[in-house]
Amino acid sequence: MKIAIDVSPISKSSTSAHKIRGVGFYINLLIENLAKYDKKNKYYFVEDKKFPEDADLIHYPYFDPFFLTLPRKFRAKTVVTVHDLTPIVYKEHFPAGILGNIKWIIQKNRLKGVSGVITDSECSKRDIVRILKFPERKVKVVYLAADPIFRKLSSEARSRSAGEISKKYSLPEDFLLYVGDATWNKNLPKLIDAVSKTSFRLVLVGKVWENKSSEIPKNPWNDDLASVLKRIENDSRFIRLGFVPTEDLIRIYNLATCLVLPSIYEGFGLPILEAMQSGCPVICSNSSSLSEIAQDSALFFDSQNTDSIKDAILRVFQDSLLRKKLSQDGLKQAQKFSWKKTAEETIRAYEEFAK
Repeated sequence: MKIAIDVSPISKSSTSAHKIRGVGFYINLLIENLAKYDKKNKYYFVEDKKFPEDADLIHYPYFDPFFLTLPRKFRAKTVVTVHDLTPIVYKEHFPAGILGNIKWIIQKNRLKGVSGVITDSECSKRDIVRILKFPERKVKVVYLAADPIFRKLSSEARSRSAGEISKKYSLPEDFLLYVGDATWNKNLPKLIDAVSKTSFRLVLVGKVWENKSSEIPKNPWNDDLASVLKRIENDSRFIRLGFVPTEDLIRIYNLATCLVLPSIYEGFGLPILEAMQSGCPVICSNSSSLSEIAQDSALFFDSQNTDSIKDAILRVFQDSLLRKKLSQDGLKQAQKFSWKKTAEETIRAYEEFAK
C-alpha cells in the first residue's frame, strides 16, 4: 500500500506553531516509527500537498476546527488525526468569531467525507462521535506515548543534575512542576490559588511562560495566561523557566518533587507520561482523559476545587512513602505506552480504513 502523509506543519517553510507544539512532536515521532516498524507499506512524506497520484491512502495527522486544514475533495481514501475538540467542547471559553465559525462548519462537513479518524483517547472519541455525529466504527483510538528519551536517571546522574540544573535554572531543592501552556482548559488560576495556600514553589515550563503580562495580546483565548502572569509577577514562589531543551527537561522531571496537571480537559495529557517515564510522581485532575491515561498510578484531585488541589500537593510533599509508590507505579504505567505500539496501531488503522 502506498501511503502519503501530509507533514506540512513541520516543513522548513512552515511558520505554524505546530512545529514546536504537540502536533509537531506527533508528526516527527510518527514518521520516525512508521519507518522503523513498517517494512510492508511505502510512505511518502509530503510537505507541499502534492500527493502521489497513485496513493492508496492519504493521512492528515492534524486537524484544526477553525482553519481549513482539509481539502474540498479527497483524491484517495483519507485518514485524519483529530487529537481533541477542546475549543468545540468548551466553545464559550474559546470564541472563534464569525470567520472561525464559518471555517468550523466547512471543516466539519469536509471531515464527514474521510474514510476514518484517528484520535488519542476514548475521551476524545466520545466527543468526536457526539459532536460530529461521526460513526463510532470509523473512529480508532491510538494512544500516544512519551518520547523514549524521557527516562529515570541513575542516582549518580541525578546527583550531578541536582547541581548543574539547579544552578542553571535557580531551582529549589523541592518543587512542584507544571509543563504546558495556560489556555482556559489548563485551569492554571486554580493551581495558582492552591499553591498560594502552601509554602511550596511551582516551576512553570513552556514557551508561554517567557511572556510578560503586558505583552499578551488581548484575546479571550489569552485571558487566563494574562491573569496568571500578572498574579505571579514578582512572587518568588513561582519560577518561570519558559522553553527548556529536552535534555534539561528530562533532568528537571527527575528532580521535581512531583508533576501537577490541573486541567479541566485534555485530549491526552502527554506530560503525565513524560513524568512517569522519568520516575517523577504525578498528581492530576480526575477529569477528561487524564484518569484514562494515568489510571491508578497518579494521585487525583477535583480540578474545580482549590482545596482538593492544595490537599493533594500537601499529601505528596509530606509523605515520602506515597512519593515512592507514585514513582514506582508511574514507571510501570508508562511501560504500557510506546511509540512501537502507537506506530503498529496506526498501521492497523490505515489497513482498516483503506478497505
